[in-house]
Order: sequence, then structure tokens, then C-alpha cells
Amino acid sequence: MFALVDCNNFYVSCERIFNPKLKNKPVIILSNNDGCVVALSNEAKQLNIPFGSPFFKIQDIIKKHNVFVFSSNYELYSDISFRVMNALLNFSPDIEIYSIDEAFLSFKKFKQNSLTQYCFEIKNKIKKWIGVPISIGIGKTKTLAKLSCEIAKKNPDYKGVFNINECENIEKLFKEIKVEEIWGIGQKQKDKLNKRNIYTIFDYINSDDNWLKINLTIIGLKIKYELKGDICFELNEIPQPKKSIVSSRSFGKDVSNFFELKEAISNYTTIAAEKLRAQNSVTKNISVFIATNRFKKDEPQYANIYTTKLPIATANTGTLIKYAIICLEKIFKPDYKYKKAGVMFTEIISKEKIELNLFEEKNFNDILKEEKLMNVIDKINEKYGNNTIKYLALGLNNLWKMQRNQLSKRYTTNWNEILEINC
Repeated sequence: MFALVDCNNFYVSCERIFNPKLKNKPVIILSNNDGCVVALSNEAKQLNIPFGSPFFKIQDIIKKHNVFVFSSNYELYSDISFRVMNALLNFSPDIEIYSIDEAFLSFKKFKQNSLTQYCFEIKNKIKKWIGVPISIGIGKTKTLAKLSCEIAKKNPDYKGVFNINECENIEKLFKEIKVEEIWGIGQKQKDKLNKRNIYTIFDYINSDDNWLKINLTIIGLKIKYELKGDICFELNEIPQPKKSIVSSRSFGKDVSNFFELKEAISNYTTIAAEKLRAQNSVTKNISVFIATNRFKKDEPQYANIYTTKLPIATANTGTLIKYAIICLEKIFKPDYKYKKAGVMFTEIISKEKIELNLFEEKNFNDILKEEKLMNVIDKINEKYGNNTIKYLALGLNNLWKMQRNQLSKRYTTNWNEILEINC
């Protein structure tokens, strides 16, 4: 048996934990540079505010209905996510963290007739301990659990928990749910299925195996059998190392100065290097890309990317910054207004598989010293805050940083922004 735990309107729920006046009020969260709407409360959805709509286009709705607006507070959301996932371990040791606000739980030896009540207990405890409301879907497979969770969120009669195994008429249910609501079925797959007169889950599970395998690959076929109750996707308790890592942002203002661009690239390289070390990996290739604002048609446009192969695979921030700046020098052109830049690592391998270079003086002792240094820096920054220790190349003022004018406090990760209570 599997359960999918999904935090309801997660970004909004995080804001509401420390700001009770937001309860039952329309709330929206904005993307980088306060550009577009990326999260909405149920009350905001009822105002027909489209997901992804540009912030400047919905000013009238915001003023008319007193909508609360927040910039994305990634530090807060990440910490609350960690607390939720850590709390879920109290209910099942078998957990797969699927995203920042979703996790699969496995109940291998749990009595089926008491599982629904147990999930209500999980729901109530997470709300009490952390303050985040959740929905839970239960099924024999991960696909059924995901489907059940969507039903639990959309139908208030189930009070946030739905066990598809307790459904009295599963055939009727499957005839009512369209194929695009199946986990893993996107627009392209939907179009292919509809052309073959496959519109519902019922149609899908009764479709031809060979046709599914040819047109939707083996994954599409596995989804069919998952919907029928056969486990094809096991719980992935150990996250697989990423094969590529990208760190990029749009700037808060257009950047023309090379030194500001170098600061940005150095910052993005540092972030990507920390992710690289977190999965005990090193990279052989580094790419740097820059681009102007493609929406400003009246300004000259330019975009480019440059990739270089490192002499020895590494996760050393200093070394990676050095080569990132070399890449930037290859593609930078003056007299352009750059809006976005980023760094990408490819050919990522385990740090245990590093090979030396005949033409480099560096040996394994040097590599071990670098690794120890990076570990110390990471631990200090983890304990005392990001960039407590940083390279000078990252700069001090960072005027190019993205705008977050509606940012709430980092209540759980910064002593200077801890919640204050007036007695």
C-alpha cells in the first residue's frame, strides 16, 4: 500500500503559519523578480486569477479584492518542507520525497482496514506540529495513490483523505476521470490517446498493450498496469544523483557591465557547486550562458553559451568559478543589456571516480585537501547562514540580484527575522 502526501497550496500555507490574518483571505505568491503568479490560495483561485499571469496585469483584481501578495520566500519554503518530510518519518520509515511539497509513503505490513484512519491521524499531526494542511491519497500503487490524492483535494466530502481501495464502484469512478488527470500523462500523450478515442481512465486501462508501448513507450504501459493495481514503480527512497545541474536567474535590472555579470556567474557557480557536493559528485564540464531580454523587441538581442572541459573533474568552488569566468569572457559582448545568465554542469560523476590528468600537477592528496576545505566551508555556511564564508568574486552589493519587493521574513532560518509577539 502507498500513500501520497501533498501539502495544500504549499507556498501560501507557509506564509499563513506565521501570519494568521491571511487565513481565509486571497493570497498569491510571485515568481522570480515578482514577475508572475506561481501559487494561489483557494480564495484567490475563486477570483479567477490565472496561474502564471503577469503581476502587472492583475493589479485591478488585487486592489478590488484586497489580495495579499508575496514574493517567493525560498528559504522559508525549503525549511518548512524539510520539517514536513522529517515529521512524516514518524509515521513510515519508507518515504520517497517526490517534490518540495509531496512525498510517497509505503505501508508494507499495515492492515488495510485501519490505513484510512491512520492517514487522518497523519494529516492532523502534521497540521498540529507544523501548521501545514495536507491531503493524502491511498492506493495499491504510486499511480493510484497520486490519483487518490487529487480526488481528496478536489472533493471536500473526503476531508483531505481518500482511499481508492474503499471506492464502492471503481469502474464508475474511472469512467468519470479524464486521461489528462493521470500522473505522467501530458498534453502530447493526451492528444495521442484522444485520437484513438481514449478519453477516460476506463478507456486507458482497456486499451491495447502494444499500441500503448509503441506510442507512449514502456512508461505508458506501466501506468496502465499501475492503474489496474500492479506495482510497476517502486518507492525510490534514495534520490538518484542529478546528471546535470543548472543554476540561473533573471536579473532584477538589466546588466551591461562585465564585472556585474561576473559577480552573478560566480554566485550561480557557487550555488551549483554546493548542490554538486551535496550529492557527493564532481563535474567534468562547465557551461555558461547569457541572454538579453527577448521581450524587448526594440533593443538589440544576443544570447550565447560556451562550454569548457575541465582538466580534472572537481566540485571545488574556487576552481569552478575560475573556469566559469573564462567561459564568460569567451561570449561576453559589450553594449548589450543582459537579462539572464546561468551556469550548467554536465558529465557529472561520483567523486570516487576522479581521474588524474597527465599534464596537471595536482595529485590525489591535493584533491583530498580541497575536499576537506569545501566540507568545512559548507558546514560553516550551513550553521551560520549562506555566504558566511564566500569568495571575493561573488561581490558585496549584488545590485543585479532579482527583485523580491513583497518578501516576508525568514522566520525559521534567520535570528534577526524571528517571529515577534506583542503582549
